[in-house]
This record gives sequence, structure tokens and C-alpha cells, in this order.
Amino acid sequence: MAIVKEFKEFALKGNVIDLAVAVVIGAAFNKIVTALVDDIITPAILTPALKAAHLTNLQELTIPGTAIKYGDFLSQVISFFIVAMALFMIIKGINATKKKEEAAPAPDPVPSKEEQLLTEIRDLLAKK
Repeated sequence: MAIVKEFKEFALKGNVIDLAVAVVIGAAFNKIVTALVDDIITPAILTPALKAAHLTNLQELTIPGTAIKYGDFLSQVISFFIVAMALFMIIKGINATKKKEEAAPAPDPVPSKEEQLLTEIRDLLAKK
């Protein structure tokens, strides 16, 4: 039974629960970013490039005279950079708002009555 109790303490620690929440939120956020990249940004960038190359699909790109298709690889590399840039911009915005919150100085704590009394006693003793 000690193992069950120890596992329960481990599983219900704040860090483990925070990590589980982060994984779930990350998975949901991944779907949003993937949809943004796949459905909006990538077509906006690639459609003009494909039209200029007289192609309808990026997967049609091959090295002439070989069976090597590099179009899908190229598509994944472009998607990676777009996702990385989108995440960079989002995190940069979040960090900027955090810096603004941290920049506000905390108000000086009001001394307690005991501290005020001790300060007065110190000042009186210093005058003597």
C-alpha cells in the first residue's frame, strides 16, 4: 500500500498536473497553428510560386530524369519555417506584455505598528 500512497502523492503534485494541462493546451494550440499555416499562410505564399512554375501541386516537383520527388520535402520545410515564425511572433508578443507587467514597480509595503514603534524608539535613542 505504500507504493499506492507514494504514487498518489507523485501523481497529484502541482507540477504533474500543470504539465498535464500544458500538454492538453499545447495539443489544442497545435491544431490552431497547423490550421493557420496549412489553410491560410502556406497557400498564400505557395500559390503564386506554383503558378509561376506552372504546377498545381508542390508534390509534382521532381529532379528531372530521376524518381526523386523533393516537392513534399520542400513543402514540409516551408511549413516548419512558417510555424516557427508564427510561434516566435506569438511568444514575442506574450513576453512583451509580461515585461510591461513586470516593469510596474510594486508599492512599498506599509510597515506594521510594531515596526513603526521600533523605528520611533530607534530614532529617540539616536537623538540621546
